[in-house]
Amino acid sequence: MKHIAVFPGSFDPFTKGHESIVRKALPLFDEIIIAFGINVSKNYLFDSEKRVQQVRNIYQNEPKIKVVTYQGLTTKFCESVGAKHLIRGLRNTIDFEYEKPIAGMNKSMSGIETVLFYTDAEVEAISSTILREIHKSGGDISPYVTNFKDLV
Repeated sequence: MKHIAVFPGSFDPFTKGHESIVRKALPLFDEIIIAFGINVSKNYLFDSEKRVQQVRNIYQNEPKIKVVTYQGLTTKFCESVGAKHLIRGLRNTIDFEYEKPIAGMNKSMSGIETVLFYTDAEVEAISSTILREIHKSGGDISPYVTNFKDLV
């Protein structure tokens, strides 16, 4: 049986912090699906198609990684692709307090386990929210986002 995990998010943008989580998860799973959740009521800063292509370009030589989009409940998506695990990243205790109840609810609803990974220390301050604000204000976020040119 294949061990499949889903790493869900809006990834607006997909940062070097996200990459550190994927790098840590790769040895543990046969397949990792980086899944862009599509929320039609959310206003994204970066175009959805460009965000997906950016991540596909990052992992184009990694056969264990698929990059897809989905709508609806993450647990339903996991069930549809045969994933038994969700991957989530932690930068600090605030992230843990946010992720813990979601992991518990996902487990009770579907039996899907959440596996938490700490980001590498050198990227733990990177936040997509902060990067969006820096970019909107004219700042350079390319040091924090691999293949940033793919987004603009």
